[in-house]
Amino acid sequence: MVERESTPLTDILKAASDPTRRAILTLLAQDGPTRVTEIAARFEMSLNAVSKHIKVLEAAGLVSRRTAWREHIIEVRMEPLAEIDRWFRELRSIWEMRLDALNSLLTEENDND
Repeated sequence: MVERESTPLTDILKAASDPTRRAILTLLAQDGPTRVTEIAARFEMSLNAVSKHIKVLEAAGLVSRRTAWREHIIEVRMEPLAEIDRWFRELRSIWEMRLDALNSLLTEENDND
């Protein structure tokens, strides 16, 4: 079995691969900092289950937590998403080069006909 090194991008993609976690990120992006109990009230699962999802998002750096007395306030962190954008830009540039090469080849064949 091949073991792969954990990278920030890998952690971010793993955390964002779950639909519930994506929904939590969307909720936080739309509503701003929100108490854990308010987040849990929006989902049909236990507070403990929502808390576990939030811990995964925290570990990936996608959310931060602050406490005010007994309340835990969760806030989305958009900066790590730049890793995904950077990766997509790299993929896009690879595909653009391949498409440019294909276009050149097709143009060359048309010119030879």
